[in-house]
Amino acid sequence: MDRHKAWTRGRLLRVAIGGGAVVAGGAATASWNGGRAPVAAQKDDRDVEILNFFLLLERLQEGFYREALRAGQLEGDLRRFARTVGAQESQHVARLSDRLGDQAEPRPKTEFGDAVTDPERFRTAAIELEETAISAYIAQAANLSRAGVAAIVPLVSVEARQVAWMRDLAGVSPAPDAADRARGREAIVAKLREGGFIS
Repeated sequence: MDRHKAWTRGRLLRVAIGGGAVVAGGAATASWNGGRAPVAAQKDDRDVEILNFFLLLERLQEGFYREALRAGQLEGDLRRFARTVGAQESQHVARLSDRLGDQAEPRPKTEFGDAVTDPERFRTAAIELEETAISAYIAQAANLSRAGVAAIVPLVSVEARQVAWMRDLAGVSPAPDAADRARGREAIVAKLREGGFIS
């Protein structure tokens, strides 16, 4: 296979976010010590705002998969996906919560309706939520401090693989575009409210 054509959604995101990390001073090489950011990392006001936005999205995904499993209507690959990805989202929530400390905002009020009881709607909603998170990371990563970038770099390629997995289960292309678009916070929150996911 031509190496120049072997670009996947995950690889593109790693390069995009990794490039932002290099610009920020190489923070992407920071290690993830049990889900905790380096002790010396400093939080500034912008980081707090952006990381709380990411935390909102990760908590939304975590809650979605938890409620879908509780509803008991998923079987086979969909149930395995919800269990696997839900556990990963819980780790993402823990990582961001640890990074924010007492500046972490409370969990959002959520309402998933039949998206957690109907398998077809579950697939659609899972794709939407995962791609929403990716578009937020792309839009905001460059606005973070070096320490802030280090906090989120390990999460982004995982989100990309998650949505590629679900898109494959839904029978659509795992990587329909050569690059993902960025979406701003206001547009994302408005879309989530329109969909009834948050109040």
